Amino acid sequence: MFMYRAVVPVAQSLYRLSMVYPSRRLVFVLGRLSVRFHKTLIDSMGYDGSRFCVRVDSDVTPGVVISVVNITGYLEMRRRGFDVSAVRYEDLVARPLDTCRVILEFCRLPVSLAELAIKALDRDSHRNCIGARSIIGHFKEPQLTPHTRAKLNELLKRYGMPLIGEPDVIEGTLACC
Repeated sequence: MFMYRAVVPVAQSLYRLSMVYPSRRLVFVLGRLSVRFHKTLIDSMGYDGSRFCVRVDSDVTPGVVISVVNITGYLEMRRRGFDVSAVRYEDLVARPLDTCRVILEFCRLPVSLAELAIKALDRDSHRNCIGARSIIGHFKEPQLTPHTRAKLNELLKRYGMPLIGEPDVIEGTLACC
């Protein structure tokens, strides 16, 4: 099971996280200096970073690149024949009970557990760490200017990803309704 989210909220969230995690902040700072920095970072994640040499030209670029890397990895697993499907985070938030039922059914687990599953969604999974919503929620999200949006859409198009402003459902996404 692979869960993904629209790239802009991911990018904005990772930016806010970078304000409290110095190692993540380095991605934003050093990525402006060299496209090779993303290669090294992505290599360390176990992917071929040479495919993702991108200069950080906005505060949302690193998050978009990370989204592209993760979605690309998921799609490659599917193309290699792995039985993996995806769930959109936005679906889970919009229709938690229906989405949990679909996930449980897909995993061949009792659908009756769906109500218990959605109770877990009410808690901040990072509540006891520096990345808690109550902490990073104080940082302003970077805005998406028309210029930045155009540059990010060029990047997304290069990797065959859904563009910002278009439906962002990827191959193999479980439908909850």
